[in-house]
Amino acid sequence: MRMEILKTSHMVLRILCAMVWYIGVLVLTVKSSSLMLEVYRGGTHQSWVILSFGIGIAIGWFKAEYLFERLCIKNLKRIDSLKNPRIWQFYRPRFFFFLFLMILSGRYLPVVIQGDSFMLTLLAILELSIATALLISSRCFWKTRVKEHGI
Repeated sequence: MRMEILKTSHMVLRILCAMVWYIGVLVLTVKSSSLMLEVYRGGTHQSWVILSFGIGIAIGWFKAEYLFERLCIKNLKRIDSLKNPRIWQFYRPRFFFFLFLMILSGRYLPVVIQGDSFMLTLLAILELSIATALLISSRCFWKTRVKEHGI
């Protein structure tokens, strides 16, 4: 009887999946911007900071096209193939494990490399590239939704 409460629809799982994706975009964009601001305040020339943003976005675009979009589609197909979807199945357990590790490292690394403008810039580029990849690849949520309804 309890398990009946945790049943859900494929659409709810897709929405939860997209919400996690967009929360990642928001958090990583804020973090990378904060790191870039710290680097700029540390004396790095503005043109290097702007170039770093451009590099982060370019790398993110590449990641979206060749990695994140494929992972997103694969997960959406997995969700669609579930016979009796449960609320916790919007990602696999290993995704949550890696997400936890990424959150820990995202909290730990800035503290360790504080004061090192070059390393902070690299971390900001990495975080911005992931945010960009998440944002661009999120079109998968909309493409597959549109295809389902024949629009």
